Amino acid sequence: MSQPLSSPQTSSPQPSRRGGKVLVAVIVVAAVAGGLFVRYTRANQLEQRAEDRAIPSVGVIRPQAVPVEALELPGRVEAWSRAPIYARVSGYLKRWNVDIGQPVKAGQVLAEIETPDLDQELSQAQAELASARSDAQIAQSTAQRWQRLVDSRLVSRQDADERSATSQSRQATAQALSANVARAQTLARYKQLVAPFDGVVTARNTDVGALINTGMSEGSELFVVSDLSRLRVYVNVPQRQVASIQPGTHAKLTVPERPGQTFDATVQSLSQAIDSTSGAMRVQLAVDNTAGGLLPGGYATVRFDLPSTDSALGLPPSALILGKDGVRLAVVDANNHAQLRNVTISRDLGNVVEFADGLKPDDRVIDNPPDGIANGDAVRVTSAEVAAK
Repeated sequence: MSQPLSSPQTSSPQPSRRGGKVLVAVIVVAAVAGGLFVRYTRANQLEQRAEDRAIPSVGVIRPQAVPVEALELPGRVEAWSRAPIYARVSGYLKRWNVDIGQPVKAGQVLAEIETPDLDQELSQAQAELASARSDAQIAQSTAQRWQRLVDSRLVSRQDADERSATSQSRQATAQALSANVARAQTLARYKQLVAPFDGVVTARNTDVGALINTGMSEGSELFVVSDLSRLRVYVNVPQRQVASIQPGTHAKLTVPERPGQTFDATVQSLSQAIDSTSGAMRVQLAVDNTAGGLLPGGYATVRFDLPSTDSALGLPPSALILGKDGVRLAVVDANNHAQLRNVTISRDLGNVVEFADGLKPDDRVIDNPPDGIANGDAVRVTSAEVAAK
């Protein structure tokens, strides 16, 4: 009987399976390690970026010397002497001799007023004076005769004294009436309106036949005479510039009606007081107007050529920090830390702000400082230092 054939022997798969598992484990470990490394690297990068962002990057500028430029201010031109002519007596305008724009001399008759009431008062006063003088003369003669009779003992001394007192009373009445006549005569001289000084008639507010009333209310002047050979110019100078203006300071004057033409003016006086409303001092200048190029009552631009100085420093407005603590600047120190400094503005020139104090020529000032910057904050200067323009 034959034996069954045995099956051939095969190799065991267990070793290869174990090697595959190890390889997979190695790959997984490497992947996890790589991921952890990448995460760690990215975390470091994020941390570095956060630290970098915590320190703001700023640009700095240097202060620039701002020379004191000419000071231009609006002014008002007035006549050196201006006299409104009012009526001193009532009546009707009889005639006028000069019109607006005509030159006149001192004492020249401008107009004449008819005063029938005043004429009658003067005639009455003169008649009363003549009567009083006659009565006074008779009383004086009577008193003298009675005095001689007293010496002859023909009348009593009391009667003579009464006649003497009556004479004195009549003399006093005559003197009073004489003063009344003098007053009426003085008023009669005001029937003629005369120019008080050499000048030009700049206003005529009456005509022939107009009723004239005595008074000096505004707008009731009959004529206005102005001396135009010399003019006054009034300017309100801000308080900060007052110290630069002194009597004798020269200025240039321009007016709209004469473009391109300038006139020389000189400071005559200062009011020596600051107006609390405008914060300025009134300054009076004098300008020669012999040629008649300027007109009183108009506006002008006054330019003061002040001496130049390099002591003032300026920065663009973008460097300012405005807040409840006032106007401040952020200055970078040697250790690249911000220092907030209070400053005082003297002039705003538009693209440049001039400071009176609180700024030094070698300061590094942050341009466009970031919001919330505080004293001692670290900053990173990212741009080259440039001078303010």
